[in-house]
Amino acid sequence: MNLTSNTLNKDPFFLNPTNDVDTLKNSNSVDLFDQNGYHLTKAEQVFLSYNGYKPIERRHEDCLRYDWLVWDKRDGAHINHSDLFERKGFESEALVQLYMSAESNPMLHKLIKMKPKWGIDISIDYVSEDAVFEVFHYEWDSFEYDPVIEKKQEIEEFVLNQDWDEVAKTLWKKKNEWYDLDFFEQTKWRTDYFGLTPEKFKNVIWLN
Repeated sequence: MNLTSNTLNKDPFFLNPTNDVDTLKNSNSVDLFDQNGYHLTKAEQVFLSYNGYKPIERRHEDCLRYDWLVWDKRDGAHINHSDLFERKGFESEALVQLYMSAESNPMLHKLIKMKPKWGIDISIDYVSEDAVFEVFHYEWDSFEYDPVIEKKQEIEEFVLNQDWDEVAKTLWKKKNEWYDLDFFEQTKWRTDYFGLTPEKFKNVIWLN
């Protein structure tokens, strides 16, 4: 298992306006607004390249997402996903532009009220002929950058110092304690078992 050099960008806001005003004025540009996650609306995406971020080119991906821990392993314990996420608020000229465009597209107030947000998300699964289950899941996000970086480093140290095949075999022997729990109850059982603080995610992104 390897730790990538990717990290989160500390800048919380898009500052520069976009030239794609037509998208901002389109009343459908804020459709499917993700109020507690990281999926970007079309209106958010048009600010990416003007603020130093790569435009999203893959149709199935609409987040500011970066690979975190990688593991080229396809049997036994393996990484299902391991990602770093961020979502920007708006300030400076970008915010002024949103206010102006909101006169014809009031849906943009969803973006105007957004708080910046950063997060981590990792899932380690186990697969064999006899057992298939999630060994470890940890998702944590915050509207403040520094706590996320601290939590990122804590989880990196924990994950990189485990023998996950052995952990999986031990957990499978204890399956009567967790197997029939739902997703959130299982993750709580595992964080208690590993001595980690509970996960924290799905915080609503709007200002009061």
